[in-house]
Amino acid sequence: MTRTIVHVGRKIRVAIEETTDSAGRPVRRDIVMHPGAVAILPLIDANHVCLLRNYRSTVGDTIWEIPAGTLEPGEPLDEAALRELAEETGYRAGKLGKLLSFYPSPGVLDEVTHLFLAEELTPGEQDLEPGEEIVAEKVGWDQALQWALDGTIRDAKTLVAILFWNQTRSTR
Repeated sequence: MTRTIVHVGRKIRVAIEETTDSAGRPVRRDIVMHPGAVAILPLIDANHVCLLRNYRSTVGDTIWEIPAGTLEPGEPLDEAALRELAEETGYRAGKLGKLLSFYPSPGVLDEVTHLFLAEELTPGEQDLEPGEEIVAEKVGWDQALQWALDGTIRDAKTLVAILFWNQTRSTR
């Protein structure tokens, strides 16, 4: 197998991978190489979660999401989660725990997303990056779950977070 880097961007690299399949036939794939990310499910209290209304130019729409962001080189996962939570929501977490890791789109992307649960939140000011159009909203848990089930929430990490937490929270 060989990978040839064909593009280096601000956060990603794009490669063409050339290999053979199990029958010996040549296969060529486009691979997006990503340094990894953190995503945070911020529980305001037992009945409310903080969700973001985030404009995403890639899909040309404002969508509901949980806070998340790309890892900086050498950055510990928990520090990245606390940083992204504060930047995007203004909240600081008194308690942070890792829930799971997953591949958001393994057909083309090698990114691993590390999902955290943030609790004991203290409000503060957002610190958005230039170009970010993010509004943090307090949403009832039942409403967030309904949006996950009825298609209002279409972001994969947010769906994973809400559905996973809904399934496992009674056992924690």
